[in-house]
Amino acid sequence: MSTTPPDGSPPDNAGSNGTAPDNPPPNSTAPENAGSNSTAPNRTASPNAAPQSAGAQHKPGSWGELFSAPYRLAVIVLAGGVLLYAMNVYLTAALLPSAVADLGDQQLYAWVLTVFLLASVIASLFVSRLIADVGPRTAYLIGFGLFGLGSLISAVAPTMPIMLGGRAIQGLGGGLLAGLGFAVIRRAVPEHLITRSLGVSSAMWGVGNLVGPSIGGLFAQLGWWRWAMALLVLLAIGLGWMAAKRMPGHQRGEKGPAIPGLALLLVSAAATAISIAGVIDGVWVGILLAAGVLMLVAFVLRERTATVRVLPGITYQRGNPLKWVYLSLAILAVVSTSEGFIPLFGQELGGLGPLLAGFLGAALSWGWTIGALGTSGLITERAQGRARLIGPIVLGLGIAGYAALQLHDPSWWVIGGWALALVVAGCGIGVAFQQGAASAIKATDDAAEATRAATGVSTVQLMSNALGTAVAGVLVARGGDDVLASARLLLWPFAALALAGALTAWAANRSIAKLTGSKRHPAEPALAGDRA
Repeated sequence: MSTTPPDGSPPDNAGSNGTAPDNPPPNSTAPENAGSNSTAPNRTASPNAAPQSAGAQHKPGSWGELFSAPYRLAVIVLAGGVLLYAMNVYLTAALLPSAVADLGDQQLYAWVLTVFLLASVIASLFVSRLIADVGPRTAYLIGFGLFGLGSLISAVAPTMPIMLGGRAIQGLGGGLLAGLGFAVIRRAVPEHLITRSLGVSSAMWGVGNLVGPSIGGLFAQLGWWRWAMALLVLLAIGLGWMAAKRMPGHQRGEKGPAIPGLALLLVSAAATAISIAGVIDGVWVGILLAAGVLMLVAFVLRERTATVRVLPGITYQRGNPLKWVYLSLAILAVVSTSEGFIPLFGQELGGLGPLLAGFLGAALSWGWTIGALGTSGLITERAQGRARLIGPIVLGLGIAGYAALQLHDPSWWVIGGWALALVVAGCGIGVAFQQGAASAIKATDDAAEATRAATGVSTVQLMSNALGTAVAGVLVARGGDDVLASARLLLWPFAALALAGALTAWAANRSIAKLTGSKRHPAEPALAGDRA
């Protein structure tokens, strides 16, 4: 994927070493870390900010505008980081049954997923500070470097504990890449292009969930799962080189935000406690689950009163919809973690090979991509609110349909039903998550809080993925050697949770309506124009 300008020449002010200059050219986007105390730039004061006409927020930009000269390079670099992260998710899910069979320690199956996600949560909380301290270019190099090193360790690991160590390092890099993408999106494109840019990120997940299962499943079927991990190392090196060439450098004098250490400790401890509950028996299972829940409650109470928070302060203001938006996104993210176990169910219940089982595992994210791209042109709050409400209902029905079809030695018709149900479920996530993320990003006009709200989307998603995977591991482990029982124990509760997400979406819509007074743009028809 090239970031060379159309005429093939480097930028006029590129340095002799070929790297991007510390200050972008006049017609580029605003500096990534402008401002003295925040990583957010002052968009209203920036001479480089794209002008917006009155009511521009009611007119979504075109795909052509998104990939025009002022925004093209930033969009491509950010999309590359998402692509690497997405490929890793589906590649690992496809080859994990083969890797666990080779390395042993079947009881640690869920830990391979949880350790990566937990490390991603920890790293994501350092994104804003890292941008301020070293700049976007170095931050991306650190992210790609950690991801590549972790992939290399996983590729050569002789035992499961060493692979878990590699996955932790890989997760640190992945968390930085995921957080960096959200942290700069508001600065990279104007407001009316935000949903389009989110659509590009969703498209990268689509590419990742096509290429990831293909590579992971094929290499696993050939007995070469380690080489699939090695391929991630090469991709990290290539994308790191691209980031070094194109991302802006560090601006001196920038002061990064403090790190919420106690909140970070509480979330990490909660996920760890729940994960351990999945590999032990007896009374300690209940004790550890209760401890995990109590630590999550302590996290929320700490957040409400702390001066240094994980999420923006407006999340906890009375009447602000951000808390309901984040909770809705969290439910979607938790339910989505079920896809990590779908290749296992496909192989054990459906008799599928690693390649086909890997593609089955990606079906939910194919639906996610379809739903996100299909609703990226929604422009009215009424249409966006409907999407936020309908999404979790569709997700719940899809997961329930997949659960109802679980049985031993199914026919190809039933397996086709599995795939269809998962695609439908994924559409529900894509429809709701797309609009929920956009609502969070546009929750405030304050540049500093807007950046924290944007980064919060990634943080909430990663935290929910880590906790969801830990809970999923506990539910699957309760089925013991009966894979069919494990599948049902996982899927039915997750379907119910998804349907409950409609309640939080309703609360978010109600809060947004109160906050905005349901105002419509004067030129906007009452029932028309919901789509671009």
